[in-house]
Amino acid sequence: MTPPPVHRLRALSLDEAVAIITGTFKAAAAHKCSPLSAIILDAGGRIKAFHKQDGCSMLRFEVCRGKAYGALAMGRASRMVLQKAREKPLFMQSLETMADSPMFLEGGGQLIRDPDTGEVVGAVGVTGDVNEMDDICAIEGIHAAGYKSDYDFDAEDEHRLKIVKAGPLTDPRKPGNR
Repeated sequence: MTPPPVHRLRALSLDEAVAIITGTFKAAAAHKCSPLSAIILDAGGRIKAFHKQDGCSMLRFEVCRGKAYGALAMGRASRMVLQKAREKPLFMQSLETMADSPMFLEGGGQLIRDPDTGEVVGAVGVTGDVNEMDDICAIEGIHAAGYKSDYDFDAEDEHRLKIVKAGPLTDPRKPGNR
């Protein structure tokens, strides 16, 4: 009898983690965002890399980590975790009690997915600007390193991968998006 195939988890390298952060900061410059901080967690929720731009305020490490950890813990972008918290506060309260790390319930946390399989290989947490811009820059950083976000899959893949996402992200700072 042939043994079943061994499934090996795809791990982010340090170079890939730094490329995501670098891409995030490049997007922030292009969008004229406030100074950002960004963290990369591996699929197990452990810190792979963190960078904080000059001019960031205190507690940015904790906020970034909480956004990325919340996304990993719930298997969805952190803005969708916030939505879940609004819908089911007792569920989220219980989950936060059991969690290994605090969760920060705001936008800016995005899952990092393998471009071929859709497998979650980590998460990025970004903070420093409005939540939508944190998300937009995080997604651009994910793309810069050759990975995909939840927003890059079609309906069939969304169903197969159980992706839960909100509507499109837009820059709320632009007059036409208010």
